[in-house]
Amino acid sequence: MINRQFTRRFVGTITIILGLVLILFSLAGSASAQGPAIEPTVRIVYFYSDECPHCKLITEEILTPLQEEHDGRIEIKMVEIYTDPTYYEMLLHAEEMFAIPPEKKGLPTLIVGGQALVGEDEIREQLPCLIDTCLLEGGTTWPNIPGLDAIPIWGAGSPVSSAPLPGLDELEPCDTAGEAACETTTIWAAYFYEVGCQKCSRAESDIWYVQSKYPQLVVKEFNIYDSVNLARWMARRAGREEELHTPALFIGDDVLIGAEEINPQQLEAIVSKYAATGTEKFWEDFDATTDTTTVVGPLQVIVGGLLDGLNPCAFATLIFFVSYLAFSERRGWEILAVGIAFTAGVFLTYLAIGLGLYKLLDTVRDTHAALSHWAYLLTAVLCIVLAAFNFLDFLKARQGEVKDMALVMPETLRRRAHAIVRRSSRARAFVIAALVTGAAVSFLELACTGQVYLAILISMTSLPASRTQAVPLLLLYNLMFVVPLIIVFVLVYLGTSSMQLGLFLRRHAATVKLGTALLFVALGGWLIISL
Repeated sequence: MINRQFTRRFVGTITIILGLVLILFSLAGSASAQGPAIEPTVRIVYFYSDECPHCKLITEEILTPLQEEHDGRIEIKMVEIYTDPTYYEMLLHAEEMFAIPPEKKGLPTLIVGGQALVGEDEIREQLPCLIDTCLLEGGTTWPNIPGLDAIPIWGAGSPVSSAPLPGLDELEPCDTAGEAACETTTIWAAYFYEVGCQKCSRAESDIWYVQSKYPQLVVKEFNIYDSVNLARWMARRAGREEELHTPALFIGDDVLIGAEEINPQQLEAIVSKYAATGTEKFWEDFDATTDTTTVVGPLQVIVGGLLDGLNPCAFATLIFFVSYLAFSERRGWEILAVGIAFTAGVFLTYLAIGLGLYKLLDTVRDTHAALSHWAYLLTAVLCIVLAAFNFLDFLKARQGEVKDMALVMPETLRRRAHAIVRRSSRARAFVIAALVTGAAVSFLELACTGQVYLAILISMTSLPASRTQAVPLLLLYNLMFVVPLIIVFVLVYLGTSSMQLGLFLRRHAATVKLGTALLFVALGGWLIISL
């Protein structure tokens, strides 16, 4: 009885063990048939151009390191948009698919995980974190962009294609048409751009794409800084002068201004309208000699610099400085050395201030193009107001009330300037002290002498043609500004006293104020007429 029970238990145990073994073998076989576990993969589409420096930086500093870091878990398809027009169409399709607004469109553009990242900054900031999120969620699939299947997967460190954008005016018209047909159907267009303008780069891409479909479209390129009068004339002809900014494209009677307007749809509609008749180079009718558009030129700068240098508040501080030189018994060559150092300090400081302000105003104009017109108008108003104050000062100076003039250095700043002069006059290293004094006094005098300077600077940034000559004009202005200083120190070297200089200031303060008022009237009136 015991042996039977033992036998049944033994057989049952063996059966259970065999069953478990069979189950384990079955699971192992199933796992073996399925192969190793599949890791999630993130798939990226990268639209770029070999002409785009931002694109190259993203490739080298972001995409390549990320591929190496994630080793096989990131697949990238690189699409150089100028390799073929169909590649550019892929970008257009992607922008439409992801509803990228016109003002945001640009290069590089990256598609990953159902999102579109545009521009270097956005890709740098968001892509690494986005990849980590996509990997945790099981990876991504390729977006449904027509033609993407034909693009090979790019390997980390692999060379990218090289297909530079041809110049817009380098394309030959009517490559497949006869010479006679070309003469009657060529569509001539004028394109105005600005160096360093990101929106211009995108507009040029759209123009290139339409040119690939309409080879009779020939584009003549103009740098707006070199051809501002022509651009204004053409915009005036189209009734859009007040809206003029880069990029701008003129074809026949039509004009597209801004990257938002220069898009394939609008551009192709205009080109197709002229496909049968062609257009002429109507800009050749422009006569520069009869154009009334003017710019800030050397004459305005010379007059402005001299009047600013003769400003009574600046001249008064200089006389105080000369009197302290006499008090400290500086003579002969010491006067010349101090004069050269003081003048150099004023010149370099005033020039540095001007260049800094010009760069700031120029940057504001480029980043806020709509403000350009208003800055122009406000400058005109400022000139008229300053002209009125200078004329009132002229009347006071004519009556001998020089101390009662409105546009003078504030008392607090005047005392500080005098304190600086006193300390520098007693310094042993008087030449270096004079250089520092010139720089310090220039800063303090800006509240009084910077009126003309600021008006000239704003006018220069408001007019592209003046911007091309900005540095030479600023050098000329500051040279004229220190001419009175040079003359004064030469006169002191020859024996002129500070009292004689003071009498000269009182006698001619009214003349300087009247000249400054007339200069502001001329600047303001000229700006208003130009508007």
